[in-house]
Formats: sequence, C-alpha cells, structure tokens
Amino acid sequence: MARRPRPTATLPSKAEIARFLSEQTGKVGKREIARAFGVSGDDRVELKRLLAEMKADGLVERERGRGLVAAGELPAVAVVQIVDIGAGVLLARPVSWPAETPPPRIEIAEVGGRGAGPAPAIGDRVLARLEKQPAAPGDAKHYRASIIRTLSRDEDRVLGVIRLSSTGDIRLVPADRRARSDFRVDAADLGGARDGDLVSAETVLGRALGLPRARVREVLGDTSSPKSISLIAIHAHGIPVAFPQAAVEQAEQAEPVTLGSREDLRALPLITIDPADARDHDDAVFAEADPDPANPGGHHVVVAIADVAHYVRPGSPLDHAARDRGNSAYFPDRVVPMLPEALSSTLCSLLEGEDRACLAVHLWLDAKGAKRRHRFTRALIRIAAGLSYEQAQAGVDGRPDAVTAPLVEPVLQPLWAAWDAVMGERARREPLDIDMPERIVRLDRDSGAVLAIEARQRLDAHRVVEEFMILANVAAAETLEERRQPCMYRVHDEPSLEKLEALRSYLATLGIRLAKGQALKPHHFNRILAQVADTAHARAVNEMVLRSQAQAVYSPENLGHFGLALRRYGHFTSPIRRYADVLVHRALIRGLGLGEGGLADGEIASFADTAEHISITERRAMMAERDSTDRYLAAFMAGQVGGRFTARVTGVTRFGLFVTLDETGATGLIPVSTLGADYFRHDEAAQALVGERSGLAFRLGDAIKVTLREASPVTGGLVFALADRPGGGGPPGRPATGGRKPLRPARRRST
Repeated sequence: MARRPRPTATLPSKAEIARFLSEQTGKVGKREIARAFGVSGDDRVELKRLLAEMKADGLVERERGRGLVAAGELPAVAVVQIVDIGAGVLLARPVSWPAETPPPRIEIAEVGGRGAGPAPAIGDRVLARLEKQPAAPGDAKHYRASIIRTLSRDEDRVLGVIRLSSTGDIRLVPADRRARSDFRVDAADLGGARDGDLVSAETVLGRALGLPRARVREVLGDTSSPKSISLIAIHAHGIPVAFPQAAVEQAEQAEPVTLGSREDLRALPLITIDPADARDHDDAVFAEADPDPANPGGHHVVVAIADVAHYVRPGSPLDHAARDRGNSAYFPDRVVPMLPEALSSTLCSLLEGEDRACLAVHLWLDAKGAKRRHRFTRALIRIAAGLSYEQAQAGVDGRPDAVTAPLVEPVLQPLWAAWDAVMGERARREPLDIDMPERIVRLDRDSGAVLAIEARQRLDAHRVVEEFMILANVAAAETLEERRQPCMYRVHDEPSLEKLEALRSYLATLGIRLAKGQALKPHHFNRILAQVADTAHARAVNEMVLRSQAQAVYSPENLGHFGLALRRYGHFTSPIRRYADVLVHRALIRGLGLGEGGLADGEIASFADTAEHISITERRAMMAERDSTDRYLAAFMAGQVGGRFTARVTGVTRFGLFVTLDETGATGLIPVSTLGADYFRHDEAAQALVGERSGLAFRLGDAIKVTLREASPVTGGLVFALADRPGGGGPPGRPATGGRKPLRPARRRST
C-alpha cells in the first residue's frame, strides 16, 4: 500500500513525486499519487499533465502490471543476470539497464517458488522478486532478490532477420520456424542493424501494435550472403564460437613432443584416411600379416590416435573450453572446433611427414577377425601419407595415383585383408544395419553458394576405418575395466516397449510380424529390413526402425551398445573433436601408468555430470548441423518454387505430410488443408492420413508427385502441395484398402 505523505494544498513537485515513487513497493498510479498528496478536483488534470511531462523527461517510467516507477528504479519483479560471486553471495545486474549509468547491486538471497529449479550459475538469467534495501546517502542502490525461476538461456533470446518497411516499421522475423509471431523493434533498439541483417536480440517487456518487442544485442551478418546460413544454426543453438583468451594463449604456446619415454613407431607406415576436405586428422591405421607362427593367417593392426591429453590437462583453460563445447560441430562451410586451431589443425592433427604424439593400440586378430589380444602404448609416429577415402579406394581398386601407387602393396592391401577378416567377425555379431541415405552439400569455395546436393558415397574405405575404430574403442573399454578405471562408455540401450509397440503396429499394416514376448536383438530388426529391401516400403521401414531405437548417450555406467551388438564400448578414437575421448585417454594414461596428463580425482567424482553434459552438447551440435543442412537445402530450392518433384512420404502427422524429395533429400511439409475437400484423420498405428468420406489414404513411404510452394532459407522451411490438383492440391492418395486391410474411418464426435 502506498505510504501517504503530508497532504499539501498545491501540486507536488516533480522531485517529490519521483522520491515518493522510489520508496514504494506496491502498484502505484495516478490515483495513488493523487491520494498521497491530497490532490483533488481540477488539480487532477494538472497532475496528469505533470506526470506526462515527467515521462517525457525520463523521470518516471511505466512498468507493465505495476503502474509508474521512478526512472532508474527496478520493478518488483524483473529478469536479472548472475554476473559474479562475492563473499559467498551470488551477485546480479538487471538485463535491461542504460549503459551510461552504473547498475544497482543485486544480491541473490534465496530461491523461491516451485519452478525455480537448480541453483543458477554465472551467466544464467533468472526471474527474480526484488526488494529495495536501505542505503546510506551517496551509496549505490542495493536490492535483495529471491529467485522465482531460472530462465532457459534461450527464453529471452531471439535470433532473426531485420526487415524495414517503406513506412518506417521495423520488424524482427525469427529464424525459428516455430515462432508464433514477428517482433517489433524500436529505432533506438536497432543497435546499428540494417535491413536484411541477421541479429541476436532480447525480448523486451511490453507490446506495441499487438506485437512483442525486441532489442538487438548483436549484428551477426548479412543474410544475403550464403555464408550466413551456418551462422543462423550456430547462434540459434547457442554453440560457443570464440575461445577464452587464456585457452587460445595456452594452445599457441604448446610445443611439439619429443620421443622421451614414448615408443618410437615412426618407421611404421601409418596412414590417415579422411574426407578430402578434413582439417583435423586424429586417427591413423596400419596393418600387416601377423608374423607369429602361432597365429596362421592372422593380422597385426595398429590404430594410432592423437595424444590430445598431453596438451589438454585437467583443470586447465583448454580443458574448461573443451568441456564447455563437448565436441566439434561440422557445417557445410565451416567447423566450430572443440579445441583452438593451434591444436586441432596443427599440433594434435596427424599431418603427413610430421612427428606427432599419439596413444596407440596394437591389435592382434586371428584369421577369422576375432581379437586375440591388444596392447596400448604412448608413442611418437610419423604419418607416411594422408589419403582421402576416394584416393584409398581407387588405389585398392587398381586406379592408383602418384601418391597411392607405392602404397598399394605394402600398406593398402594388408589393411583391406585385415578388414575382410574383421567383417567376418562382424557378420557373426550381426549389429543393426539400417540403410538411411545421407546427403552432403557442395558449396562454391569463394561465394559459399550451393552448387549441388549429393548423396554421400559409402565406400569400402569408409568401412575399413570404421571397423578398426570400433575395435580400438572396444579395446579401450576392456582395458579400463581390467584396470578398474572409470570409463566414459558410449551406451545404446534397448528400444523401449512403447516404441516397439508403435513399430509393431506399423509393420502389421504391411503384413510384417514383429514377435512379442522375446528379447529382441539387432538381428531381429535386420531380418525385417532384409525382407523389405528393394521394395517400395524399404525407406519407410528403415525410418521406422531407426525411430524405434533409443538415443545413444555417454555414461559412466556400462549398459552395452545395442546397435553395435557389443557388451562394452567407449569412445577413444576422436579426442580432437570429442571430449568423451579425451577422458578415456586420461583414464588409460592413469590406469596404465603412461606418464602425465592422466585422469584427476576430481574428474572421477563428476563423471556422471560430465556424461550428461557432453550428451547434451552432442545433441546440440547434431541439431545445429541438421538445421544448417535444412537451410542450405531451402536456399538451393528457393529458385525452384513452382517446380514439380518426385518424393516419398517420410512423416505423417495430424496437420499434414512430411515428404522428402528423391533427388536432393530436401524435406518439407504438405499441410493437411491442401489435400482436398475431404476430412482427413490421422491413423497413428498405420502412419497414414485417411479421408473419412473417400477412404483415400496417404501412408508413410508412399511415392507421390509434389509442387514446391514456399522455400525459406532463413528458417529452412519448405512447403509443398500435391501436384496437379486444381487450387494447389494434387492427385488423391490410393484407396485405403490397397490390397491390404481397410483403414476404418473413425466416427466424428457430435459437437
């Protein structure tokens, strides 16, 4: 309730009103001010004029839901950001505060409310209830805050494109296609942005012309440049780009490793096999026939991995930066690395002809590809050649170039021979074999424009490297268990009962039976995939089997790897780009007594938290990479609006069909409203939209012709319509019976 000063016979001064407002905690408006100062009658009109002048002069502000507050005062509830810890107390500052004046001191007193969640950290934003504290004359303003809830880091953040109209209206069009509306931006809040700029903005309380408001925080680039496409995905998902200066300096001061106590493997002709455009090379391979007469037809394989743990020590600035990122993120036009370039592309990268530190595993296999034994070592290597997948494959296939010609017989053929044996062991293990085509975006190096969307080739060279990496990863997990050391497992749990039931219902509509009451193994799914191979349903069934699987995550607890049909599996082979692998390296160094850089005691205690964190950062990177590809596909398709394409239905929802084009792999939506005049219901079990009157059905996997109606590179959204139907529809789907059990129309409920 407003405190009442002594009534006066005249209007209060502006200073008196401002002082009065600064002392109040409840809602204060013109009525409360008039009552407090005894203003009545015609003087109320003058008071209204006086308050208008004060607002124009910036002496008072209108706070949404509370009324008037003195300028420079904080509202009773506000969003604040944690900025420091002082004397054991979290300190915060207002998110919105004029730069020319020092902000008030805000001490976080306690967490309040059911939705407050876990204690916030520095950098987090929280919704807090503020209580002004008494301050001595001349002291800075001081508030006590109790947290109502910790906000999501994205909750008050908007990524979008500035659009200026001819009338001077400024809009922020969100890059997120799920956004409900545009935002209005005041000219004073543009932050130097121009029409077409990609910006990061923050939401502002209050609405204007029915739209929520936003204030530009950072101009990220011009959306007319194709190179801005990846930037949208990077910033939309909050992927850290800039490294802390201390981490950069530490990386730049690092020096090459000398032999010392390491095993000298520089005479071994190890080679790297990577994508042609790879910038970091963290694994190298070598194979030879095992000279041991006790292992006839056997193989000796060496997998050498960059010794990142030598450079990235626990608790160092580099370690904090790497853990924060969790992994590198790869986009068509750039890489956001986990480590600074001085390490990721230079000292830790296994470059041809350069001495490099590594952690290597020697693997001895029998003639059938089964592992007999293995041994880890810390070594110094020198790469004999850095090959692309295409180079290595062409060399083995009899088309060597100047680089691979001298390597075919002594290096490549023994690698392929060892791999052939390993594939026999893999066939006996029967891991999950889902065939989902992958697309790659080809860009012009100078302009960044999309040149083509191509299917990624799957060569034997890819499989050679993959199988040797799997062997090394299994050996790492086995060694850590034998040495009773913690392991950051890569776990893939069995499918949940709910997902299996959804898959079972869908397969039943195709006349395929998925047995109940038995423990399903990967080979059960492989039988189903083989059954539909080379049929019209192959892609849809592969998609549904993939959806039925659990998400692979990192965990200090061994749950096995269902998809690979392995009892234990750890990530060891990519420490330049995965923090999990750095931890496995440190654990091996500690367990095997391989020198400095081993796992610290404090890291062991936080393994569970770290596993959860890096699982989240991995999903973050995957989503950003997928969003970036979607936006590049939309940019490529933008010039083809109105074109006709062949496609397949790859998703069925109550609001429409998701379709994927055969040629490019671009995916978009056909809204249900464009399917025709019939009422279409969603049959979830059959993964179909079914017309109630006609019985026509559109099912997962159906081949259809579509027309592109909209393409938005900023959001990555594509909207299609069925081709050839007047008014933007298209030919109807096939009858629901279609040689199978009819899909019975559901009865409408009366309204």
